[in-house]
Amino acid sequence: MELRYALLFSCLIIPLCSSDTDVSSHFVLEPYDFLFDKAVEAYYKGDWLTVVLNMEKALRNKATVRNVKAQCRLSCANQTAFGERLSGLGVPIPGAGSVEDLGFFQKILKRADCVNSCETEKLGYPTLHQVTADVELEFKKRTPYNYLQAAYFKINKLDKAVAAAHTFFVANPDHVEMKQNLDYYRMMAGVQPEDFKDLEARPHMAEFLLGKSYYSDESFGLGADHFEVAINEYFTADKECRALCEGAYNYDGYNYMEYSADLFQTMTDHYMQVLNCKQHCAVELASTAGKDKPFEDFLPSLFNYLQFSYYNSEKYEQAIECAKTFLLFHPADVVMNQNLAYYSVVLGEDKAATISARQVVKQHIQQSLLEKELLYFGYEAFGITFVDPDTWTPEDVMPKKLRDKQKADRETAARITEEIGNLMKEIETLVEEKKKDSSDIAMIITQPEGGALLYDDIKVTMTSKQLNGSQRVLLDGVISDDECRELHRLSNVTATAGALPPHTPSEMFQGVTVLKAVKLGQEGTVPLKSARLFFDVSEKVKKVLGSYFRLDAPLYFSYSHLVCRSAIDEKQEDRKDLSHPVHVDNCVLVSELNKCLKEPPAYTYRDYSAILYLNDDFEGGDFIFTELDAKTVTAKVRPQCGRVVGFGAGQENPHGVRAVTKGQRCAVALWFTLDPTHEEKVRTISFLPTASVSG
Repeated sequence: MELRYALLFSCLIIPLCSSDTDVSSHFVLEPYDFLFDKAVEAYYKGDWLTVVLNMEKALRNKATVRNVKAQCRLSCANQTAFGERLSGLGVPIPGAGSVEDLGFFQKILKRADCVNSCETEKLGYPTLHQVTADVELEFKKRTPYNYLQAAYFKINKLDKAVAAAHTFFVANPDHVEMKQNLDYYRMMAGVQPEDFKDLEARPHMAEFLLGKSYYSDESFGLGADHFEVAINEYFTADKECRALCEGAYNYDGYNYMEYSADLFQTMTDHYMQVLNCKQHCAVELASTAGKDKPFEDFLPSLFNYLQFSYYNSEKYEQAIECAKTFLLFHPADVVMNQNLAYYSVVLGEDKAATISARQVVKQHIQQSLLEKELLYFGYEAFGITFVDPDTWTPEDVMPKKLRDKQKADRETAARITEEIGNLMKEIETLVEEKKKDSSDIAMIITQPEGGALLYDDIKVTMTSKQLNGSQRVLLDGVISDDECRELHRLSNVTATAGALPPHTPSEMFQGVTVLKAVKLGQEGTVPLKSARLFFDVSEKVKKVLGSYFRLDAPLYFSYSHLVCRSAIDEKQEDRKDLSHPVHVDNCVLVSELNKCLKEPPAYTYRDYSAILYLNDDFEGGDFIFTELDAKTVTAKVRPQCGRVVGFGAGQENPHGVRAVTKGQRCAVALWFTLDPTHEEKVRTISFLPTASVSG
């Protein structure tokens, strides 16, 4: 088995003989959305190796598609430059006459043919790799790495699990469960600090951040080295970003069947969209995963860091070059002009005068300003909106009429904001006055809670109202003391024990599923009646909850787990964590935003949950309901034998378990779904003789 895993994983990490863009025309690159779907399907089947193989391939293929498109467009731009002469026509200049127009469009057609041939040869037919906006969003959110970290963990590839988890968390810093996973990984033996790496980090940004760290430590020489690499990588990334802007027209709300612009209006619309995209590359390249806003003035700031790093390294020629380059963006910057004057005196005025700003930046600024002028013209002439992403753009680039309009718009916006603020204060006052009336109305229209409990010994201890929420109930007398003891014994005999849970290092965790208990019962390892009791008790809870909550559709089990949490005595001092952090059963809780995202890897199909407690001879371990902030406790439940807390599995019921500080806490955790396709498979198999459950 070890050898098989080793061989399979070598396939994942050994690079291809050819580059990403050197894809044979005989090789069909699998669409990455298809691979993503296969990986997700395998995830829900627990086929972890298939998850890894398909998700890693999906990521590679997506990167290949991007690289091929960028390289094809850049290569074809070089091969079909508009400055080249055409046989018998000279340089094609549109507008100089009908023949010259033909020469210009001949270049357009040749470039289109070049790009199409290049992409088709390397990727296959153009439609093969078109994906939906939803799939693009999943990759943008780095969702594949969420699946990968779970799959790698399951097959004990900890270094890869850590890297995948870190990569996902960098882009999703509010993801509570992933933060907990990373904290858990840090405590695991064999996990190294270098395993925590961002697999999606872009080279220019990684070098910039590394340079900043050296800069902060006053290691200016090392900082300068990384800033220089960052600048080179930035312009490489900028070329690729701009090339990728030359894609299909985005109708942006238009029905393409109804779009009926003429030739030149169509060209204008599309080209303005392309230019807007190219200008936005400055924002794209200044952004980093997990940061709400891009770095302001990113490219100029690189030269700001560099000039000071070179000054501290006593490299005055380089410092002058970088200062002059920065001043291309902000020529009136007082501090930088003072720095430049000082460096020039130290080096010598004559020698300093011979040093120029970097040519690549001059060209970049010239191109960007020409694009801005065209975009502002499009704004004035056709009403095609353009928002300049740069702070360094000279004021006179924007037409005066637009400058005046923007000033008026800002003043209007400020006035409206003030009026809205005053209106909100009035509304708050009215809300306070009407709160009592609203509460009374709500009480009148609320439906009576609670259907039949089906068993005489079961009683309702607390309702939703008493538990300060909705879709909540606390039941007592669900099973007897003898049944609690028998299930408690079953948990200790059959459970897989000795591993730290993914929630806290201060407790030991053990658990057994219905399927495992039944198999052990059939094998004679445990009494068959104990396994049957586990099965039947959970069925009993399902029936009671379905009746109490008056559900029109039947409930199905999605998962059943008999679990025990035991305090580790030597790890209880100054303990502040929870036994099970606050979470929601069918969505990803983002407590900082008071939101719950109903998306994988959450078990989105779960609809109701229940916990049947088996004992109370331990300290701590109270069950709690909270608000979506995961801090404000709305209700507390103390476990005891035969007690069940049942609740809806959605965002209305965030919950957790307080630390078990002494002894062992055991319970049967049950999750239910209204979707029969997600029913726990063991429930569909008749393998046990009928037995009764008291109650």
